[in-house]
Amino acid sequence: MTDNLKNAAPWATLIIITGMSGAGKTIAVQSLEDLGFFCVDNLPPVLIPKFAELIEQSNGKIGKVALVIDLRGREFFTALSESLNYIKDHFTIHCEILFLNANDGVLVQRYKESRRRHPLAPDGMPLDGIRLERKMLEELKSSASEVIDTSTMKPATLKARIISRFSHLESSMLSVNITSFGFKYGIPIDADLVFDVRFLPNPHYVDHLRPNTGQDSDVYDYVMKWPETQAFLTKLLDMLHFLIPQYRKEGKSQVIIGIGCTGGKHRSVAISEYLGKMLGASETESVSVSHRDADRDRH
Repeated sequence: MTDNLKNAAPWATLIIITGMSGAGKTIAVQSLEDLGFFCVDNLPPVLIPKFAELIEQSNGKIGKVALVIDLRGREFFTALSESLNYIKDHFTIHCEILFLNANDGVLVQRYKESRRRHPLAPDGMPLDGIRLERKMLEELKSSASEVIDTSTMKPATLKARIISRFSHLESSMLSVNITSFGFKYGIPIDADLVFDVRFLPNPHYVDHLRPNTGQDSDVYDYVMKWPETQAFLTKLLDMLHFLIPQYRKEGKSQVIIGIGCTGGKHRSVAISEYLGKMLGASETESVSVSHRDADRDRH
């Protein structure tokens, strides 16, 4: 390794998720996905150096990667240590090993409940495979950056533990997507929160406002001038200022907020624009506003 490479600060992070089969690797990889990691399941260890090359060639587009390595690819497993040493010597990538463990009794019970076969005991008792796997992974466990015993953990507890451990690698900025829509065209299926503003006075019944949308100043001002609009926005913003940090704490990377009126052209558009301005003023969220149905009947 050159001196420049030795002195360079790592700009990418590679997490190797491994450990006992049945100890929670699926929960772990889902948790890291929620933190914005690019995740690959069951990658042969011999391909890790090639993957590291792709990370560096991505010019920063891939900065956080998690790879699940387990004994499904056991013929390649002995290459893991060699591959990680190669990355250490040739790349400016920070590597960590997350090892998930559980006691034999818990693992046997989990296999019975799932009715799956242990990869090292496909035709026998799971306990035989568990003991063999534990022996094979003993050296790897000793070199792990983090060992988590999931014997007494519920999935939600494991997820919270992983998010707490690795959330410092994720930007604290949450992506908030606000979209207006018309109920007559259906509710957005990907919305996390949906608010109905059809109780507000409708610009559709004002002739000179009807052709315009809530993005036009005359319609926007009409929607905003009513006391019930201001009361609603005060309560809604108070709720969102409470909810958004809770979503971030839970590990969500984005929240989609749907604002609906009858046709998705006037009231929902104006309210969405207002929310975008108010929430966008915060430095802790990345806010975008879109209008699904505003132009449906413009022509």
